[in-house]
Amino acid sequence: MRSVIILAFCLCAGFALSEAAHAAGEVRMSSTIGPVDAGIVPLLAKTYEQKSGVRVTFDAAGTGATLEKAKKGNFDMVMVHARKLEDQFIAEGFGRDRRDVMYNDFVILGPKDDPARIKGLKSAPEAFAAIAQAKAPFVSRNDRSGTHVKEMEVWEKAGITPSGDWYDCFADGKKGNKATTLYTNGKNAYTLMDRATYLTLKKEISLTPLVEGDRILLNFIAVIAVNPEKFPSVHAAEAGAFMDWLVGSEAQGIIKTFGVDTYGEPLFFPNAKKQQL
Repeated sequence: MRSVIILAFCLCAGFALSEAAHAAGEVRMSSTIGPVDAGIVPLLAKTYEQKSGVRVTFDAAGTGATLEKAKKGNFDMVMVHARKLEDQFIAEGFGRDRRDVMYNDFVILGPKDDPARIKGLKSAPEAFAAIAQAKAPFVSRNDRSGTHVKEMEVWEKAGITPSGDWYDCFADGKKGNKATTLYTNGKNAYTLMDRATYLTLKKEISLTPLVEGDRILLNFIAVIAVNPEKFPSVHAAEAGAFMDWLVGSEAQGIIKTFGVDTYGEPLFFPNAKKQQL
């Protein structure tokens, strides 16, 4: 009987070791939705796998949900774009080694007839104030995503707490920027949206960028490693190697040209501090 028990234990241990060995060749990333929908995350993951043999899997959600999922220890790293939430994630001990990877910007989209008369304004808070004063329909993602966090930052700068029938807290905001933009287009309303989402949907919608270029609208995207001291099972070495590659010249070069052939302009700009591309 004793030999049977030992054999069973060895078989189970062998299975566990085999699973661990297989998983070690993988990086599990929880990512904000925008870069996934735009296609840059799938391209970077595929390119890295072809180069290194390490598979990068990714799960997309708003930044708030992305960080909450990573707090369970089921991911090795995150890609996010809301600095306040990122700093909190690190301060609480869940993450470490934050690195800037790329950026783009947000624009205020709205109907071409522009009932709030915001077209051409240089200040995003001023534009939000005009929308609120006109009680023109505005759609919010309402989900603690990076887009929602940025929207609330602009409202705060405008000194306004938005409320009322004109302010639509989109019930399906968690489905991402694409779903939010299409919904806003159907409502002929205003919204805050990242430029990459707008460019990928430009031919499908009638909304147009009315306010852009304000520094507050910059959208910085970073990666953070999940802390192995808190979750010893994370693939820290693999995540670190992938992060090294993301801030290196090859990945930054991919980011620099991504979208140019299709949209006539890049969807993102490289932002690794060591790279001057």
